[in-house]
Amino acid sequence: MNKQQFTISGMDCPDCARKIERGVARLPGVTTCELHFTTARLHVAGDVDPATVIARVRDLGYDIQAEASSGDELPPTFLRFMLSRRETQLALIGLVLVLPGIVLHEVLGWDALWIEVLSLLALALVGPGIARQAWRTLRTNRELGIDALMTIAAIGAVVIGAYVEAGLVLVLYAIGEALEGYTANRARHAIRSLLELTPPTATRLTSGGEQVVPVADLQVGDRILIRPGERIPVDGTIVAGSSLVNQAPITGESRLVERDVGDTLFAGTMNGEGSIELRVDRPAAESAVARMIHLVQEAQERRAPVQRFIDRFARIYTPLVTALAALVAIVPPLVFGQPFWNPDPDTFGWLYRGLALLVVACPCALVISTPVSIVSALSTAARYGVLIKGGAYLETLARVQTIALDKTGTLTTGKPTVVGLRAVGCPAGEATPVGHCRTCDELLTIAGAVERRSEHPLAHAIVGAAVNRGLTLPPAEQVRALTGKGVVGVVNGDEVLIGSHRVFDQALRHDEWHCLAAKHDSQLGYTPLMVGVGGQYRGTITVADTVRAESRSAVAALRDQGLRIVMLTGDEPATAERIAGEIGVSEVRAGLLPETKAQVVSALRQSGGVVAMVGDGINDAPALATADVGIAMGVQAGGTTQAMETADITLLGGDLRQLPFAVALSRQTMRTITANIVFSIGIKLIFIVLVLAGLSTMWMAVLADVGASLLVTLNGMRLLGFRARLPQ
Repeated sequence: MNKQQFTISGMDCPDCARKIERGVARLPGVTTCELHFTTARLHVAGDVDPATVIARVRDLGYDIQAEASSGDELPPTFLRFMLSRRETQLALIGLVLVLPGIVLHEVLGWDALWIEVLSLLALALVGPGIARQAWRTLRTNRELGIDALMTIAAIGAVVIGAYVEAGLVLVLYAIGEALEGYTANRARHAIRSLLELTPPTATRLTSGGEQVVPVADLQVGDRILIRPGERIPVDGTIVAGSSLVNQAPITGESRLVERDVGDTLFAGTMNGEGSIELRVDRPAAESAVARMIHLVQEAQERRAPVQRFIDRFARIYTPLVTALAALVAIVPPLVFGQPFWNPDPDTFGWLYRGLALLVVACPCALVISTPVSIVSALSTAARYGVLIKGGAYLETLARVQTIALDKTGTLTTGKPTVVGLRAVGCPAGEATPVGHCRTCDELLTIAGAVERRSEHPLAHAIVGAAVNRGLTLPPAEQVRALTGKGVVGVVNGDEVLIGSHRVFDQALRHDEWHCLAAKHDSQLGYTPLMVGVGGQYRGTITVADTVRAESRSAVAALRDQGLRIVMLTGDEPATAERIAGEIGVSEVRAGLLPETKAQVVSALRQSGGVVAMVGDGINDAPALATADVGIAMGVQAGGTTQAMETADITLLGGDLRQLPFAVALSRQTMRTITANIVFSIGIKLIFIVLVLAGLSTMWMAVLADVGASLLVTLNGMRLLGFRARLPQ
């Protein structure tokens, strides 16, 4: 099936998008057609020529723009926006012409021929464009749009002699449409502010020296120089130098992070005081910033359930109110003998009230209330390092009652760390890695010398602890792994054995106190590794997966939000209970296989309502897919690609404290949408009553609709500035 994508220009509100979507869908050969107002992207599938699609869009009064055109730039000021199109220019002139009518005629009650002439002139400037749009929609889509309602109302006003109101209705409607277009344009481009993070040029290092080149010209494998205070232009790996880097634009981290040779840097992040050389890992178009923008744009096109409901409601709402307006104009005069025309200047006839009801029928505020809020929330989440793949997941997250947390790699670092040293002859009896007992240092030095030749994660933990303490590791010889037992080598002429407590019970004597301590460590879920030198027991190095520094505060914040927290792990119960106790989780499910994790999540959904699952590994993918909302830890925290692809939400920075932020944002978004919907419908109901009672004029009704549209848009855009205090 042939799939095509177009970028539309000239849309002011979601109703414009529906007109184009329905018009293109009627073309022969088109099988599916979707136009997303929030991104202005039209997706067409089927056997249809692109020129035919473009012609239909233009026939409906809109246009196609190139992907690389100004649509990718930040929106202009409101005045520049109004002066950029002919129809908005005419609307501004019309507004100047009708101002005397608003102030002198409608407010002060003055009647003058020149006021009516100015109003009719404004009508002549603005009216043909709106009528032409109404005719295009009627001819192509066979339906009455909002433009048609306004045109009928204006013509009716002229018929009954309300010339000032006829001009006011169409001018205020045109200005309102332009305001909607401007504010929606700013919301649509909110995520594009990330583009400013990437510098346009980079300093490439060549055999001939330094060369300043456009970022787009960089190739994978190029070496570039990043000076202090410069932004990183592409994703790459440090090959020389070290520095502190501000990664907040990508990962949401509030602190500077230290980066050294071998570490990965993201495009758009800010270098600190060090000068570094970077090897380009990806082209600029495939950087983390570029991928984030692409993913957020895709997310903006996934309508939330509440948005789909509003779209369906708007489709039946306008025809129903139109029919009601006709009944209002006809039934009272025919059945009850009420006046059809205005009997005097202070009394409205039922034709006028019916026309005013047509103006009230405009559903702009209602249909724009949801998409602007969703787009603003998704953009804000992305700026704080939370990638939400669609409005549906944002809405579901707001309803989550239970959060299931994977242990390893999510609540813990997922990497073994030395947490205790117990050396024979240590003056303190036991020391921690941060201490510098000479006997413990010697134990760690000997063990590190042997383990440096091993690739086992526990070996990396021992070597890392030795390096962090500044110990110099001597060379080790004849190092070999003893399958299922440990590792052995020769250091300074002595044979060194490193193995489990079980191995030492069988091979090397050790004192009873150390034996009991090792058993106690095992019961707590630690891994005790005993060390023997020259046939003599020298001590125990205790290794464990450590809790992430932010896990306790993140879990506490989630509990404060009223959420039920359950920890899931494949570890044995002793280890699971120890970790749960450290972070403050009371519910634990231990000894789980990947498929049983998914079963537990399914059971939680049945008993605990809406469930979110947070994980980082391949083994978490089934549970992430089973949950109502799957949340993955980003690569920055060791999350796997499979987990992030399966998940609905990704914490790019791998900081669990981003989760309570995302929950708070989702809840605020739904409160904003609810408030917008209630306000939009409430305004409609109030003015329907006022119109039927003969207490509202047409221009007041359209002004109220314009005001409501602007208010709900601005209210939705407030989410762009959403702030939530992250747990400390």
